[in-house]
Amino acid sequence: MVARILVTGAAGMLGSHLVQRLVADGYDVVGLDLRPADDPALKHVVGDIRDTALLQRLLEEARVDAVVHCAAALPSYPAEQIRSIVVDGSTAVLEAAHAARVDRFVYISSTAVYGLPTVVPTPEDYPYLPVDPYSRAKAEAERVALSYRDKGMLLPVLRPKTFLGPGRMGLFSMLFEWAEEGHNFPVLGRGDVRIQMFDLADLVDAVVTVLRAPDETANDTYNVGAAEFGTLREDFQAVLDAAGHGRRVVSLPARPALAALSLLEKSKLSPVYGRLLHKLMADSYVSIDKARDRLGFSPKYSNSDAILRTYDWWREQRTEIRPRGNGRTSRDPWKQGALGVVKFLF
Repeated sequence: MVARILVTGAAGMLGSHLVQRLVADGYDVVGLDLRPADDPALKHVVGDIRDTALLQRLLEEARVDAVVHCAAALPSYPAEQIRSIVVDGSTAVLEAAHAARVDRFVYISSTAVYGLPTVVPTPEDYPYLPVDPYSRAKAEAERVALSYRDKGMLLPVLRPKTFLGPGRMGLFSMLFEWAEEGHNFPVLGRGDVRIQMFDLADLVDAVVTVLRAPDETANDTYNVGAAEFGTLREDFQAVLDAAGHGRRVVSLPARPALAALSLLEKSKLSPVYGRLLHKLMADSYVSIDKARDRLGFSPKYSNSDAILRTYDWWREQRTEIRPRGNGRTSRDPWKQGALGVVKFLF
């Protein structure tokens, strides 16, 4: 039975909430992150997942039964850092866990491994088709993870959609700020594409589910995302309605807007990265049938629930939130660059 767990990326958005849940459920948890934990009472080690000596010492001393590997880079990082953290870091943690004979290794991957899939809902057997440094790194790291499954490690892989919840900032802070200040909010084209998201609480539930699942069920790869989701226009409009200013989602001509945003990205005047721009132009959702049928996992929250729950948190915390850079962590609001100026046109 899994009783003692190491969580990498334990000070991040997912990792910190997962640690809280596991401790509340009675597990003995050790966190590892470059940053200290928010709660000094937690067992936490400040260190780099690429530090092989640290990993070996930590796993020997902690004698953990399972590892949940949440640590990762974000798409906004420079390409060489993305690969170093995602591929080299994951490889180091996997090798240390394998050497320590850890019973179960939960690998948090991403639906980014599919690139920009042409099949929706996208199933788990869709091929890796990465399109940028982030998706290439996630695909390469997942291949490394699966090679350890082939070596006999019990290794559940979760591929979540973009997840939202308390602490989530990044580009969502731009939507929340524009809504709160009483601006309309733009979408590319009609905004009628269906973009699946995922509530953080549901992702934490999914991790706990695979930690507790029987070996033969857990040792597989699962898409996870919201079961209920509408269009991007509907999700954005829900936030504008909650803000109470009577503002609307407005359409921008897709091709000119895409060209302008791509130019701003290359000029480092916009935080919006290329894959996200193209993802917003077509339906993007995955099949979660396998997680439902094999794991018995059913998400509690819809897209709208997730985004509004995050907006409620943002409203309560907004006076304490300050931009710290272009998405160094998912907890940081991104500097909007030129987009912070054009909002006054809406």
